[in-house]
Amino acid sequence: MAKVTVRQTASPIRRKSDQRATLIGLGLNRIGRVSVLEDTPSVRGMIAKVHHMVEVIEG
Repeated sequence: MAKVTVRQTASPIRRKSDQRATLIGLGLNRIGRVSVLEDTPSVRGMIAKVHHMVEVIEG
């Protein structure tokens, strides 16, 4: 299956708790951290929810 690589570019400080939980679900918890995930609709939905705090590097 295809992979997607995401990098956290912003802090979750002063964000809603569900957005913080989404970052943790993506395997991110500090700025600059990179995570490689399966490219599934659920992961794409999580990325869309926190698109203002992450950057898609590949995929």
